Amino acid sequence: MEFAYIIKPKKENFNETGTEEEFAIMSEHFQYLKELLKNNILILAGPELNAKFGFSVIETSSEEEAKKIMENDPSVKKGIMNAELYPYRVSLLRGRD
Repeated sequence: MEFAYIIKPKKENFNETGTEEEFAIMSEHFQYLKELLKNNILILAGPELNAKFGFSVIETSSEEEAKKIMENDPSVKKGIMNAELYPYRVSLLRGRD
């Protein structure tokens, strides 16, 4: 099963107003996503370039597992991002049959 989760900063203009600590948490977030990719859970991820949201697509065996993954994202767990989970299906992806 595939799921998309979207994270949104809790504060406006995050790129301009984020603290050193918050940017360190975002580095942890990136490392977390890299680990999910290494473990074949993450399909794709990336930020909207004006820092309004981040988008990740993951593959799990259940919605409960997907929710756990989203909630364990350091940016969510440490309270700097709000997160929403959606059932999702990758219909077309270059290199994927």
